[in-house]
Amino acid sequence: MAKTLTYDFCTMTLYDDYLIVVINEGEHLIPSQNQILVDIAKTHYHNKPFVYITHRKYSYSVDPSIYLKTSKIPNLCGFAVIAEVPISMANAQIEKLFLNKPFEIFTVIDDAINWAKGVISNAK
Repeated sequence: MAKTLTYDFCTMTLYDDYLIVVINEGEHLIPSQNQILVDIAKTHYHNKPFVYITHRKYSYSVDPSIYLKTSKIPNLCGFAVIAEVPISMANAQIEKLFLNKPFEIFTVIDDAINWAKGVISNAK
């Protein structure tokens, strides 16, 4: 059963093995906001592998230093970006350089979910 969490900058939907995050229009993600992901990894996915999927429905920016801390989440085994517009895809290609985890870019949410399930299966 999925669980949806709403914050002032995003909405997260948590599933058994992955979460899907939609960041609000115009946000600039900073490390303190990333702490929420770290906390969820420790509580909801406690010692269980999971994949982070960001569905980029809206335009926003990310402080790349976020990925340094995100890379240190031990049970995070993959990161997927659903980029429906070319600028989101280009940004994701740059962000990929900062994350030390499997990182893929998709245009369709189902493809990202299927990839996440494969990553999880390999991690178990």
